[in-house]
Amino acid sequence: MTHQQPTAPAAEFDAAKARFHMIQQQIRPWDVADSMVLDTLETLPREWFVQPAHRALAYADLSLSTGAGNNASEAMLPPKVQSRLVQDAAVQSTDRVLHIGTGTGYMAAMLGKLVESVVTVEINPTLAQLAQANLKQAGLTNVEVVTADAAAQNFKACESKGPFDAIVLGGSVSEVPAALLNLLKVGGRLVAITGEEPVMRATVVTRISDAGFATAQPWDYTAPKLANFPQANRFQF
Repeated sequence: MTHQQPTAPAAEFDAAKARFHMIQQQIRPWDVADSMVLDTLETLPREWFVQPAHRALAYADLSLSTGAGNNASEAMLPPKVQSRLVQDAAVQSTDRVLHIGTGTGYMAAMLGKLVESVVTVEINPTLAQLAQANLKQAGLTNVEVVTADAAAQNFKACESKGPFDAIVLGGSVSEVPAALLNLLKVGGRLVAITGEEPVMRATVVTRISDAGFATAQPWDYTAPKLANFPQANRFQF
């Protein structure tokens, strides 16, 4: 007779422990030191915003599929990238923020905990509904989910909600469209990952006057593209 060895029970997922290790081992080494951002990471359950099958990976240094397609909003960026984008937006508690590429709602939730109000735009109706449910579960009533193609008609769907103190893009774009920059208030910041593979850079654009903008590119990261944003013109004549 063959005797099978007993199978060890699966380890119980400890969200608090996973969250602590995420902050110490991923977030802080990526130069995220803003105390408000770190407090948000400690108190916002990321496992609420991932697919049930990915719950144990919610705090891993991974990009997770939302199961809804291949666009940027349908891939959840790693926690360290989301956190750095939010930190670089330098948001204040009185800010009104535009977020494009809602996905499952985690970045919108992070922002919602830090600012007065958030408008987050998602092109995929299924994901928009999921994000609304996730944000409700998180108790965030200051985040409005808009189902729309953000880039359509020069950001018409976003224009009616602005202007904004900050704009945060949840995926990459070839370049930042002028029509989107025009939705910033003077003093406002836009944070995006820009460029083409294999070279993309985090880009922070600050509106310093009605017609003036200052740009910084503090770090590199390659991220999936947001849907339907205009492509950069690679040819110069």
